[in-house]
Amino acid sequence: MRLTAAAWISHGRVQRRFGLGPRSRIDLLRNLVTALVRHERIEAPRARVDEMRFYAEHLIDYAKRGDTDPNAMRMADFWLTEKDLIHKLFKVLAPRFQPHARNYTRMLQIPNRENMDRAKMAVIEYKGNPFPPLPLPQRDSEKTLVNQLLKGYREDVRRSRDAQLLEGLGVGTAV
Repeated sequence: MRLTAAAWISHGRVQRRFGLGPRSRIDLLRNLVTALVRHERIEAPRARVDEMRFYAEHLIDYAKRGDTDPNAMRMADFWLTEKDLIHKLFKVLAPRFQPHARNYTRMLQIPNRENMDRAKMAVIEYKGNPFPPLPLPQRDSEKTLVNQLLKGYREDVRRSRDAQLLEGLGVGTAV
């Protein structure tokens, strides 16, 4: 019996499977974390961004300890493949997030990729970056609760206004 991809059970696995194996997965995540530290805003497939977010935020937690902490230096040396970014991590990003306890990144979904795979895409950025803010997604759907309540309110106001106009003209409703 052959199992389809939908029939696989995780059996306690908590990590997504990227690349060709565990080493390939770590290399991919390291490259994404390095790109995020360098550019402070990157665009990638949503699954990769979601997985990488944990490591990027923990790297900031380590950097907030300072560059005199050997564990923080070891983590920065491991996760950043471009060693010139270690200085930026400790001298620029760590002081920026010193007053914050958590949530150093923001992730926004963007439209799917246009090529054949139509992968779900996302943008991840460090908060407080020098770029203009990304527009937050608007929920202009008519099906939302707020829009349904507003629609009902507008109809009630229109009915009462029409009834007042009819009363003012002396036209009554016959029963």
